[in-house]
Amino acid sequence: MEDKLREHLRYLLRDGGAHLSFDDFVDDFPADLCSRQIKELPYTAWQVLEHMRLAQWDILEFSRDANHVSPEFPKGYWPEKNELGTPQRWQETIERFRQDLKEMEELVVNPDTNLYDKIPHGDGQTVLREALLVADHNAYHLGALAVMARLLK
Repeated sequence: MEDKLREHLRYLLRDGGAHLSFDDFVDDFPADLCSRQIKELPYTAWQVLEHMRLAQWDILEFSRDANHVSPEFPKGYWPEKNELGTPQRWQETIERFRQDLKEMEELVVNPDTNLYDKIPHGDGQTVLREALLVADHNAYHLGALAVMARLLK
């Protein structure tokens, strides 16, 4: 039963099921549009992607490292407003995001990881809850990125 839960979590993190997967989105998004501003939006596609990476990295590190210090909220979870992406930065963000996502998946499927015990340095969080948070946060922002992609194309 426990193995099935771990595999379901891995699937949710990687593929999403009911929503667009990260890989499907980035494979289809033109990197040269990553810093183009959309009227009425306070961020670019790269800024959203970098926000996703920063938040996911923080959740991963919190889940596995008692000495991890989270960034200041919310400022530390977003690039500076005037910081723009480039196709190279877009690709670097993708690669770092994928690596952290892979490490979160590995944490979840590792039979030595207790999914249900409270994380000792937290205030009630469990690895299960943090994995679901990653999946939920990523799905939310992938939806926003999908809309942004339609507007930019």
